Amino acid sequence: MKYARLFAAFFKASLVADLEYRANFVTRIATDIFWYAAQIITFETLFRHTDRIGSWNLEQTRVFLGLLFVVDAFYMIFFHDNLDRMSDRVRKGEMDLLLAKPVDSQFMLSCQRMATALIGNLLIGLSWLSFSLYNLPGFQPARLLWLIFLIPAGLLCLYSVRFMFCSTAILFTRSENLQYLWFQVYKLGMRPDSIYFPWLKFVILTILPVGIVASVPARAILDPPNFALFAWVVVWSFVLLYLSHRFWQWALTKYSSASS
Repeated sequence: MKYARLFAAFFKASLVADLEYRANFVTRIATDIFWYAAQIITFETLFRHTDRIGSWNLEQTRVFLGLLFVVDAFYMIFFHDNLDRMSDRVRKGEMDLLLAKPVDSQFMLSCQRMATALIGNLLIGLSWLSFSLYNLPGFQPARLLWLIFLIPAGLLCLYSVRFMFCSTAILFTRSENLQYLWFQVYKLGMRPDSIYFPWLKFVILTILPVGIVASVPARAILDPPNFALFAWVVVWSFVLLYLSHRFWQWALTKYSSASS
């Protein structure tokens, strides 16, 4: 309950802060619309030249994109800005104050500042997903129940891997190149997993599980249920969260205060 109250307080404070600069609030939503439009245009253009990409047709790929937009929006709202600033916090000494607080430092670093302007992104993602499902032949609404488990699991996987990449800032102080590597890995998850070679598909569903973000939830709607895969995703998401916490605790043992 303590962390839930803190989470709610952080969200409220972030919303108030964002609304102080309403032009920036609107501009950030407009900027991200271009990213969504670029993803949609890319696939719509590809399907002008082929009937399928991997094992999915245009209507199915639209569902995949909708789920990608929704999970990415949740991640951007709650975690992205905090994790993106971690290297600067280490370098400038802001970590010292956060580590002194009587709250888990991973929680503080991950959730202290939320991008409430990007709630608009979530609404756009949900709108595109609704449009895609409405135009999906043979859509079975009961399958949406799988998303109750698979979307949070995908979000946890995305957060945990990203947090471990960001935690390297403790070890190297400046880890921008590793963060660049993360963004290249994440791009693999922005495409349906069926387009990749079997070995690469295995990697993005296990070792660097960016494929879990949208491909697995999409399969829950588009393909016959794969209970083993769904169970693996949920279990693996909690394992990754635990590993991220253990890695963070180990990295802290290597941390030298900026004031020392």
